[in-house]
Amino acid sequence: MTVWVLGDQLSHTHGPLARREDERVLLIEARAFARRHAYHPHKLTMLFSAMRHFRDELRERGREVAYYEAETFGEGLDAYFDEHPDDELVAMEPASHGAADSLRGLVEARGGTLDVVENDLYLCSNDRFDEWAGDPPYRQEHFYRMMRRETGYLMVDGEPLGGEWNYDDENQQFPGSDYEAPDPPRFEPDGTTEAVAEWVAETFDGSYDTDPLGGAWADPEPFFWPVTREQALEALDHFCEHRLVEFGPYQDAMVGEEWAMNHALLGAAINLGLLHPGEVVETVVEAAHEDPDVPLNSLEGFVRQVLGWREFLRQVYRVSMPDLAEANQLDASEDLPKAFWTGETEMNCLSTVVDGVRKRGYSHHIERLMVLSNFALIYGVEPQQLNEWFHAAYVDAYHWVTTPNVVEMGSFGMGVFATKPYASSANYVDRMSDHCADCRYYKTKTTGEGACPFNTLYWEFLGRNEERLRSTGRMGLVYSHWDKKEDEEREAIRERAAELREMAARGAL
Repeated sequence: MTVWVLGDQLSHTHGPLARREDERVLLIEARAFARRHAYHPHKLTMLFSAMRHFRDELRERGREVAYYEAETFGEGLDAYFDEHPDDELVAMEPASHGAADSLRGLVEARGGTLDVVENDLYLCSNDRFDEWAGDPPYRQEHFYRMMRRETGYLMVDGEPLGGEWNYDDENQQFPGSDYEAPDPPRFEPDGTTEAVAEWVAETFDGSYDTDPLGGAWADPEPFFWPVTREQALEALDHFCEHRLVEFGPYQDAMVGEEWAMNHALLGAAINLGLLHPGEVVETVVEAAHEDPDVPLNSLEGFVRQVLGWREFLRQVYRVSMPDLAEANQLDASEDLPKAFWTGETEMNCLSTVVDGVRKRGYSHHIERLMVLSNFALIYGVEPQQLNEWFHAAYVDAYHWVTTPNVVEMGSFGMGVFATKPYASSANYVDRMSDHCADCRYYKTKTTGEGACPFNTLYWEFLGRNEERLRSTGRMGLVYSHWDKKEDEEREAIRERAAELREMAARGAL
């Protein structure tokens, strides 16, 4: 039997690879997938470099590795079964919906067999979630508390450490525009990574059918992400030593000159399998135990992101597909504005975040939710277009990651767990960032020349979706403010919104 390791399962310590120490290992670089979307070159470089480093590490440990660089999985399997006819393969379940059946069909068509076993690169098993979940809507807070009890993380005698389950109200501070965060870790590419980066640049032009630019959209700075387990562990230690203390209070803050703030920057490494979420949580908990300067709100806030949010979204994706991917309960139909590809907009918040994504394939979670997704939501972008952009743009993005985050949380696409749309005017961006100070748009204006698009589109969004949203449990107070607006003001809002959409369509927002 041979262990087939997929590109996002690069773990030496979990799965059949760890349990079958004497068996051959199969890895296939399938290049066709890299042309499905306009992937950021850092994402492709990280993936393929991590796979090649993993191959070399296995061989250094004495493992037999069959490694194929092919256009498709099918072509890679053709080459493999030519050398190893009728072989039996075993692999962990892929995270993407339908992938297990597709891979099994490819193997069986070539005379082999594929045993798909549960993916243990997560902390919540499928059976445990199904036992807990019941019918949707699912509640993330309830799931988080269940997982705390199950794992014992941040629990004392059956009660949450500190007496509260979460400290989110302490994690919404803005440090000021002159705040200087610790420098994020950067890893110098070795020969393997340099070769992959050059190959990616030559092979994948970063464009696809719906890209309005018709060519490369990213503007990448030199590659710096971790591509080996050793580097990923170093990044984890760096977070614990330099960034954990202030992670909590400033985790929602957006400072224009501090793209990383105090975020861990570990999502991409965890999603590739270089780090296991359990070891990440345990390392951070131990670091906080040893450092009295780490406040509980920083520790709990981080644990909630990994144990509560990441695990929850993975399971919601599993049980809600394929409907979730196509969900669009607000019937949003606008095309994604060109500014998401170019960063060319006079909206300072939007241009700053998009420029960071174009450079690094990254922005932190509040920039994703309250700038990018918020703008797309109130603008009326079709959720599937927004999801495709996120999937292509981020180094840590996979279909199972973006679909619940973007279609459900960001676009209020289905109501499978989101209880309200995450729509906001300029007030939130102004409170949590320094973007508004240098913007040509006026954060206090809703209509007329220079009115902030967030203000105009927010109220136009509420008016446009009144029938669907007014009765939503958490929207009553918001609509009480809408009710106070005179017909003349509502018409001015609609006119300004139409003007903004026309500007966005021609790239002049």
